[in-house]
Amino acid sequence: MQLRPNQRLKLDDTDDKLFYAYPRFVTHVDEGFIQQLTDLYRDRLKPNTRIFDMMSSWVSHLPEEMEFDHVEGHGLNAEELARNARLNHYFVQNLNENPQLPLPDGDFDAVLNCVSVQYMQYPEAVFSEIYRILKPGGVAIISFSNRMFFEKAIQAWREASEAQRVELVKAYFASVPGFTTAEVIAHKSTLPNLLQWLGAAGGDPFYAVIAYRS
Repeated sequence: MQLRPNQRLKLDDTDDKLFYAYPRFVTHVDEGFIQQLTDLYRDRLKPNTRIFDMMSSWVSHLPEEMEFDHVEGHGLNAEELARNARLNHYFVQNLNENPQLPLPDGDFDAVLNCVSVQYMQYPEAVFSEIYRILKPGGVAIISFSNRMFFEKAIQAWREASEAQRVELVKAYFASVPGFTTAEVIAHKSTLPNLLQWLGAAGGDPFYAVIAYRS
């Protein structure tokens, strides 16, 4: 799987660091989505392990009662990351400029990415890095809804249906030899599109694509 050059384009092609220069202390999905994600983490993550929260923010969706050996954070706004109490350490890096993570091989039990995969212009390289830093048997959980900063999402994502976006993330995993066949969890919204767009409670669909390093 290889995205075509036009599929990587964003409507706003200015430096991502400028767009994320100011912190956004808001949640980008509704409470229903957050609860489903926390429940999924509770089911798939193991206590006392090492977690990498990629493209994170000021809010953690990790279960409050679970203790981890180390939670490494990453994002584009240091103020947001500093507010995230679950992070033991974090770093700022633009993956669209440099997808290579400054992290050791096989160092993490889980890699998490919540509502940010749509902004990756070189997902093949990023998913290769996810594979590299995972321990054998480690899990990668990519979650998303239908919300986005439209001007910063890549064309392949903007022009796709929700079902096609799921297939896109599955293809990202499949592009890296050594991941298991991706598993999909999909809970579509039952609200009419208009109410979803207006941000009505309970309107956010929940998608998670999960794979393990073999």
